[in-house]
Amino acid sequence: MKGAPTPPQPPATPATPARSAAQPASASTDRVELMQTFVRIVEAGSLSAAAAQMGTTQPTVSRRLQMLERSLGLRLLQRSTHAMKLTEDGERCYGRAKELVGSWEAFEADLRGARDEPEGTLRVVVPHAFGQQQLVGPLSEYLGRHPRVNVEWLLHDRTPDFIADGIDCAIHVGEVSDPAVVAIHLAEVPRIVVAAPSLLAGAAPPTQPDVLAALPWLSIRTFYRTEVSLTHAASGETRQLAFRPRVSTDSLYALRSAALLGLGVCVASAWMLADDIAQGRLVHLVPQWQASSLPLQLVYPYARFYPAKLRRFVETMREAVPRAMAATAGAAGR
Repeated sequence: MKGAPTPPQPPATPATPARSAAQPASASTDRVELMQTFVRIVEAGSLSAAAAQMGTTQPTVSRRLQMLERSLGLRLLQRSTHAMKLTEDGERCYGRAKELVGSWEAFEADLRGARDEPEGTLRVVVPHAFGQQQLVGPLSEYLGRHPRVNVEWLLHDRTPDFIADGIDCAIHVGEVSDPAVVAIHLAEVPRIVVAAPSLLAGAAPPTQPDVLAALPWLSIRTFYRTEVSLTHAASGETRQLAFRPRVSTDSLYALRSAALLGLGVCVASAWMLADDIAQGRLVHLVPQWQASSLPLQLVYPYARFYPAKLRRFVETMREAVPRAMAATAGAAGR
C-alpha cells in the first residue's frame, strides 16, 4: 500500500556474513594447521608426544587428526592401545604434507624477513662410530652457530627411509646409488690393515699382502665379507685377498674389540685405530698397502624447498667435517 511503513526487518546476524566472507581464508589456515599437526604426530610417534611438543592437549591433537581424515576422506593412521602405524594413504599424505608445511613455513618466514634464520628440530641419522666420535665436533659447531635449532642425533648404520622415519638428512659411509636423494661428498675415509701383537706370536709384522692370507680374519659385513682388495700406495699395484672370517659383524666397535683380543686381522677406518696403534695395542700391517677409501656423504631427499635448518647444516658439515677428518688423519700418521 502506498505510503505504508516499511515492515521491520529481522535483525541481521553479524556472524553469518562475516563467517561467509572469511570462510576461504579460515579454511585454508585450518587446513595448514591440520597438516602441521599430522606431520608432528608422525614425527613424534604418538598423539600424546605430539601434544606435548605443540603445547596443547591430546584430545585437541586427536580432534585435528580426525578433521583432516574427514576432509580428505582417507584413513591416515591405524591406532591401537600400544601402537600407531601409518596407512598406505597416510604414508603418501605424510610426504606431501611435510612438503606443504615446509613451503608454508618458508613463505611465512620470507614475509617476516627471517628466511635464513634456522629454527626448529633437525633429525639426522649418522653411523654409530662416526656419530659418537668424529661428527660430534662438527655438530657442536653447527649448534653453536644456530642457537634456535635442536638436533635429534640418531645412530643407525642403515640408510633411513626419510619419509616414513621423518628424517631430514643422513650422513652415510660408502657409495650412494639412490636416484631420489641428493648426496654431497664431505670427505674420504682411509682404511688400513691391523692386528693385535698377540696374533703375530712374536713374528715381525708382515709387509706383503700374501702373508696375510695365512692369518685368521675378521670382517665387517657392510664393507667386506670374504675378500678384500689392497693397493700399494706408491706403485698402484693391487692384490686381492680371499679368506673365511672367524668373526663377521656389522659394527665397527665390535670389529675393533675383536681385533684387540687377537681374534684376527681386520681392515677398518684409520682414524678409529690411531690411538690403539700409538699405544701398541694394535699393529699396522703392510703399511704400504691400503684398502680403498670410502666416501663420507651427506644425503637428503630431493624437494622443492629446503628449510634453513637443513641448508645451514649442509654448509657447516661441508666446512667442518673435512677439518675433523684431516686432524685425525694427521694423528693416525704420526
